[in-house]
Amino acid sequence: MSKQDHEATSDQISDGQKRDQVKQRREKLDKLRENGFNYPNDAKPTHLAATMTNEPAYADATQEDLLAQKIAVTVAGRMMTRRLMGKASFFNIQDRSGQIQIYARSNDLPEGVYANFLDCDLGDVLFISGHVFKTKMGEISIYATEIRLLSKSLHPLPDKFHGLTDVEACYRKRYIDIMVNEKSRNRFQTRSRIIQSLRGYLQDQDFLEVETPMMHALTSGANARPFQTHHNTLGCDLFLRVAPELHLKRLVVGGFDRVFEINRNFRNEGMSTRHNPEFTMVEFYQAYADYQDMMDLTEELLKHVVKSVHPSGVVENQGVQLDFNHFARMTMTDAICHHVEGIDSDIVRDHTALSNFAKKAGHDVSDRCLGEVQLIIFEEMVEHLIIQPSFITHYPTVVSPLARRSDDDPEVTDRFELFIAGKEIANAFSELNDPDDQASRFQAQAEAKQTGDDEAMDYDHDYINALEYGMPPTGGVGIGIDRLVMLLTDAASIRDVILFPLMRQTQEHE
Repeated sequence: MSKQDHEATSDQISDGQKRDQVKQRREKLDKLRENGFNYPNDAKPTHLAATMTNEPAYADATQEDLLAQKIAVTVAGRMMTRRLMGKASFFNIQDRSGQIQIYARSNDLPEGVYANFLDCDLGDVLFISGHVFKTKMGEISIYATEIRLLSKSLHPLPDKFHGLTDVEACYRKRYIDIMVNEKSRNRFQTRSRIIQSLRGYLQDQDFLEVETPMMHALTSGANARPFQTHHNTLGCDLFLRVAPELHLKRLVVGGFDRVFEINRNFRNEGMSTRHNPEFTMVEFYQAYADYQDMMDLTEELLKHVVKSVHPSGVVENQGVQLDFNHFARMTMTDAICHHVEGIDSDIVRDHTALSNFAKKAGHDVSDRCLGEVQLIIFEEMVEHLIIQPSFITHYPTVVSPLARRSDDDPEVTDRFELFIAGKEIANAFSELNDPDDQASRFQAQAEAKQTGDDEAMDYDHDYINALEYGMPPTGGVGIGIDRLVMLLTDAASIRDVILFPLMRQTQEHE
């Protein structure tokens, strides 16, 4: 009659019991050290759990065939469960690929090994030599002929049936979260595949991957409040970058016609389920392309990425089916008219009428020009209603300081943002390459900063100088990787897709 390993897990015990368990485990480690244990570093596993459990030849073989062949394997991983049966035990170890069951019998192990194994605890890292066999239930397993302790876990694992369920604990102690929560572990593995797919697609389109500075002397590239630091040797204040845009466009000026960077950005702003002060983006720029070309490229890129993890192109996200096989396109003013009752094509272009509508809806639009009022209404009343992949185009020039004015209407720019599930996923435009126009917009930004706008950009003289050498007509795109991963892994919060999100310090962490 089998029995589960009797040790209670950390979700089931009081703080006092947990302290007792830690004490007992440390006593075991002390005893091991006395007997010569020194955290061995010579373990070289030959197989992964998944390569064996998914091997068709093993699945098709009979019990007798596998026992007769005695296919030798060595594996290493963390002991997650154990069932004791007197002089024999079944236990599961977990490596980076998944879990596999191990069968250990006292009579088939060197003298003293089984007794030492019984003194191990859940969470210990073990090295197992043995051969492949199949249980009566047909489960591919390993028949152990050697078991070695590699690393001692001094803390009990969370309950294997419930995992680490405290959300804040998952964020603070991600190492435990990915240890015991399969869904979380799979999410971050998927994140890696998404980034690999992004990178591969852009490289296949002849884009050059580059790296640009993360510390800037000026705040530029986006309207955002920066983090500030100080360089001791140079004796000057610096800012963590809010965007790599202006450096990437300098490279286009220099002759790198297609460049991209998968970059970390830092914005000293609010934190929410959609915002983290440190986040990851991919930005790419293509010479001799406009925003329409970049819209096409973005659509094909995302279709490629989505199908790398969801072959159908349809994704389940928070109970909604998102179809990445189809992307809608509409202007910002059309989107407002479509989604907001009471606004038509005449009102949306009438400053007085639109401002009155916004005030009645509870939005402060005092001293705001028409383009700013349009953006406020769009952000407050429309964005969250855009569920299926949709490109929103032609943003007002006044809120797009780096985008090229439209030839048809100078009050708007050749710009788009991509919205999915109510979230902004990408921002892009035909780049402004007129140095005089860019200089005047920088000047407006600098004046806004002087009047208290913490998110306004600085006047970047060197960037203007770069434009004066001549930048080809260029299209650029920035895609938020964290939000994209949220969509493709059904995550409710941006912190769910960042391995180590910034958290408020607690007494334990000070």
